[in-house]
Amino acid sequence: MTDFSPREIVSQLEAAVAKGVIERNAADNLAEFLIQNRDAASEPDEERLRLITGFNDIFVTIGIALFLGALNYLLGFGLQGSLGVAIASWGLAEVFTKRKRMALPSIVLLVIFVLSSTTSAMHFFAPDLLDWDPYDGSLHGLTLGFAAIAASALHWFRFHVPITIAAFAAGLVLTAITLIAMYNENIILNYPVAVFAPLGIAVFLAAMKFDMSDRNRVTQRTDIAFWLHLLAAPLIVHSIVRPLLTDTTVDMASAVAIVSLFAVLSLVALTVDRRALLVSSLLYLGYASSKFLSWSGVASENAGLSILIVGGTVLVLSVAWQPLRRIILQILPAVIRDLVPPAAKPI
Repeated sequence: MTDFSPREIVSQLEAAVAKGVIERNAADNLAEFLIQNRDAASEPDEERLRLITGFNDIFVTIGIALFLGALNYLLGFGLQGSLGVAIASWGLAEVFTKRKRMALPSIVLLVIFVLSSTTSAMHFFAPDLLDWDPYDGSLHGLTLGFAAIAASALHWFRFHVPITIAAFAAGLVLTAITLIAMYNENIILNYPVAVFAPLGIAVFLAAMKFDMSDRNRVTQRTDIAFWLHLLAAPLIVHSIVRPLLTDTTVDMASAVAIVSLFAVLSLVALTVDRRALLVSSLLYLGYASSKFLSWSGVASENAGLSILIVGGTVLVLSVAWQPLRRIILQILPAVIRDLVPPAAKPI
């Protein structure tokens, strides 16, 4: 097996897990050992994500969407419909997740199971939730939060789909926000950065915990970290940028702050080799760019030009990602370099 490429090693072990030859944890540990021994750190990391194992994933996902959508319609959009979809999605996961280990259908089925479970809890425990204000300090948020936590925990112990940990974390975040609103609802409305940023940072640290345990990114832990990063990014970025926006206008200081924030997030993203933080800030970067163009008089109709700037920034970062990482990691102290993925060697 040591003659195989890292991707082939992981693929072979995934097949072994699917057939029940080896347990998931043992497969992850074996993959990490084999790839480390063949100097996998010298290969560029492109933040691979196990999303699609083949076109059959897409085919099956379409069938799942049609089947569960029709089932919900036939059962009705009340408790019986959401509960029926939750049960059906669990049954389908027994086939496409537990037995066939299909990536995209597993993700979709997890999302549907958690959402339908929380909807069932809403219909059963809080039927008036349709009129719920998330900042009114009521217990309705706890209903959804606890349901998401319970559903994701139950699903994880059976199927071990990487995105499940992010769903569990989302339930914890919703529960925390509700408890804060119950204590003082004005805190969230008036000081969102004091609420959402710490929660986002907590999720980010959890993601880094998984990342640091798999620096070469060859096991399922790296996929878990990816989804946690994807959850942490909007919590951090939007909570910081929101106070900078005054109604529909942005002054010069706010625009400079947004661009500076993007620069700081770029350094963090390059250091940890994760792009989710940047994706969440692209909209604000485009908005700030349009304001700079307007103030400079370069263009009166600047929407297209600002989008061009943002797109060019993304492309430049994509092409220069590994060289920039090498430069940044050379500057950073060794204690940080030892916690993040190693820089890829020049080709």
